[in-house]
Amino acid sequence: MALVKVVNVTKVYRVGRVETHALRGVSFELQPGEFTALAGPSGSGKTTLLNLIGGLDAPTQGEIEVAGEKLHTLSANDLADFRLKTLGFVFQTYNLIEVLTALENVEFPLLLQRVPARERRQRAQEALAQVGLAEYLHRKPQELSGGQQQRVAVARALVTRPRLVLADEPTANLDSQTGLHLIRLMEQLNRDLGITFLFSTHDPKVLEAARRVIRLRDGHVVEDTGPESSPLGGTPGA
Repeated sequence: MALVKVVNVTKVYRVGRVETHALRGVSFELQPGEFTALAGPSGSGKTTLLNLIGGLDAPTQGEIEVAGEKLHTLSANDLADFRLKTLGFVFQTYNLIEVLTALENVEFPLLLQRVPARERRQRAQEALAQVGLAEYLHRKPQELSGGQQQRVAVARALVTRPRLVLADEPTANLDSQTGLHLIRLMEQLNRDLGITFLFSTHDPKVLEAARRVIRLRDGHVVEDTGPESSPLGGTPGA
């Protein structure tokens, strides 16, 4: 069963009488365990598509289903709860809370889930260890490098044990070597934990790591290399 279904999705932004078509009839499915990249130049619709799949915005036309839930049928409260329990987000600007330590930043979504304090602390420590930051628990964002901050963001995305992680240009603010290290880390987490990753990028070196590439141009899917064998076993889409 597909984890994500995007069916004939169109997104139109209207400002006064001006319309901008960000997406035009986009359709595809993601199977559990995929490691897929959205590629395309700026303005091609990558971020818009991630926001729609993440329930941060709604399509103008079409439907999106994630983990069996049709997003357009959920109330605002149910959608927020669904995002918290099912999805992890990694933003190119990190979106860390400056006054909190790395550990506290990673704990934050568990606090929203009302996870007990002892379990919350343990899971946050484990997530930071998974991304190689066990020695940096009590440092605040300004005391960390860009690559370290992005790894904190990955740990925060993973700590809720999501089924799907959405990453918008996760290497955009990193040097090439640090960016590749981050992608290798995401690959490892995909293999070891079975988490599905969908990330946007225009970096050719990052695209090489993806097992599937969906290319967008002017809001259209212009190429889809198709799902390959899932690390969870079997062939997605079969």
